Amino acid sequence: MRRGLSVVLSMGVKRKAAAAILVLLLLLGSLWLHGSLDNQWDSCFKGYNQWNKLHQKSNSSKADDENTLVLSRCPGQNFQVSLLFSHLLAATALDSDVLLQPYLSSWDELVKFMESLGPMVGLISKEIESKTTIIRQLALLSEERREAELSPNVDRISSVNAYTDGYRSVRSMIAVEMNQGLVDFHHQTDSGCRTILRLHRALLWLKLFLSKLAETPESGLLRSPSELCREAYQTTLAMHHTWFVRRAAEVAFIALPERGFFFRLVCAPNQERLSLVLNKVVKAIEEVYDRTQLALEENGMLDLP
Repeated sequence: MRRGLSVVLSMGVKRKAAAAILVLLLLLGSLWLHGSLDNQWDSCFKGYNQWNKLHQKSNSSKADDENTLVLSRCPGQNFQVSLLFSHLLAATALDSDVLLQPYLSSWDELVKFMESLGPMVGLISKEIESKTTIIRQLALLSEERREAELSPNVDRISSVNAYTDGYRSVRSMIAVEMNQGLVDFHHQTDSGCRTILRLHRALLWLKLFLSKLAETPESGLLRSPSELCREAYQTTLAMHHTWFVRRAAEVAFIALPERGFFFRLVCAPNQERLSLVLNKVVKAIEEVYDRTQLALEENGMLDLP
């Protein structure tokens, strides 16, 4: 092992040396170890060379490699980044809209992600779950009402068109609730529009956190996930929370695991691979976020109480 380390250090490039040492330490301390140390050292360089080759391929080949990487399941993890990515893509299957079922499924995976970060952050995920439950219950109620409207025993003159799409997407939900007078611009309600706004704000926080976690500073000095998460929160959700909630959230962020945990969470051997995975996910989140933002903005719903 000492001879292997000497080879890396002799390269004279601090960044490459730091990356190689980090990968070695992670492999030695993880459950991925199988076989001899020599075999794992060879795998380390093979993984690095494989990542490096991504930059030598055409844009189309690089995209294929990225998709294959992101869609791979990570054994032993409850949270699956591959499922999150597929749900996010499915949510944007309609032009300029967001399908609610895969959108909520995306949140199911994000809840697992938050729960994996420890009990303190897990408490925040409970609030998220309550919001997704509200929308699912509203969607179920809407479907039951739609079926009743279509029943031959019910007067067909009633507003069937308002329930044609029901809670199928963000825009159809907005249309249904506006037509039914369920959205209150002055008082708090449990409308789907108000609830989706709360999820929308939380999605921005997680998007920014994952984006920061994917960054690789030129100095090579990686900041702690705790610091990055706190910064993301302060520029997004904090402005919507009371002083007490903000203090509680910052305490929760202090308890976040170190960066090596996130490597294992998505089966990434090093920061370069973690960046590749997270940047792909962040791009998918951005598409969902931007579409939702536009739908809410067009209907004046960005500040619902």
